Amino acid sequence: MTDSRPGSILVLSDSLAYYGPEGGLPADDERIWPNIAAEAVGERAELFGRIGWTTRDVWWALTQDPRIWAAVPHARVVVLAIGGMDTLPSPLPTALREQIRYLRPAPLRQAVRTAYQWVQPRLSPLGWPVALPPAVTVDYLEKIRGALAMVRPDLPVILCLSPTHRSPYYGHVHTGRAPATAAARRWAAEHDVPTVDFYPPTAAHFADFDSGAPAEQSIAADHNPDGIHWGFGCHRDVAEVTIAGLRSVLGIGAGVSTTGAVRGDDPLR
Repeated sequence: MTDSRPGSILVLSDSLAYYGPEGGLPADDERIWPNIAAEAVGERAELFGRIGWTTRDVWWALTQDPRIWAAVPHARVVVLAIGGMDTLPSPLPTALREQIRYLRPAPLRQAVRTAYQWVQPRLSPLGWPVALPPAVTVDYLEKIRGALAMVRPDLPVILCLSPTHRSPYYGHVHTGRAPATAAARRWAAEHDVPTVDFYPPTAAHFADFDSGAPAEQSIAADHNPDGIHWGFGCHRDVAEVTIAGLRSVLGIGAGVSTTGAVRGDDPLR
C-alpha cells in the first residue's frame, strides 16, 4: 500500500504476495501476508509486485519505478519475496511468452497464446530449462542488494527462499526449486543477508490440494484452483515465518508485545 508516513516494510514480490484463493487483491488487503507480517511488528507494508515477476523483473522495477525510489528512504527493512517464478519449468523461452501480448492482429495473438498454453504443461515434466537459472537469479539478487546498499547502506534486507506449487499448468513439476534455493542460501551467507523459508508452509498448504477438483470446491477448501497461489491460511502461515525474520532484523524480542499477527475475524481461519 502507498502511504506517506515514515517507516515501512518494503516488500518486493511477485503475485504470491497479493493473490488469494479467488484471484488478485488490493495491496492494502488485510488478509495477505505482507500486511499481516508488517502489522505484527508495528509497521505498515509497502508492496510492489506483479504477476509473473522474476528476480530480473524486480531488478528492472527497482531501476525504473519512481514509486519504489520514493519508498526506499522510508523503509526500515526490505523483504525480497522473489525467485519463485525463476524456478518454474519453462521449456519454451520466457521471451516467447512475454512477447505474445504484442502480436497483432488479435486472432493471431489468441491462437499463439492457446498453443503456448497447450504446450507448456506437456513439456514441463522435462523440468528444464527453468525461467531463470540459479546463477542468473543470484546475479540479479546481488544487483538488487548492491543498488539498495548504495542508496541506504544501513537498510537491512531479508531474502525469502522459494515456495513450492502443485500447478497443472507446470505439470506439477518443481525440480528447479532445490538448486535455486541452494544457490540463494550461498549468496545470502556470503553477504550476511538473513533468510526466511517459504517452502515448509507452502508444501504443507499444497499437501492436500486436488488439482482435479472443481474450482468452487478448491476455493471452499481455501485453495486457489491454479495450484500456484495460496489461500488465506497459507498467507497467515507465510506471514508467521516472515514475522520471525522481521523480529530478528528489527531487534524485536519474542517477549515484546506487538500488534496481533493473525486476525481472529477471518472467516477462513
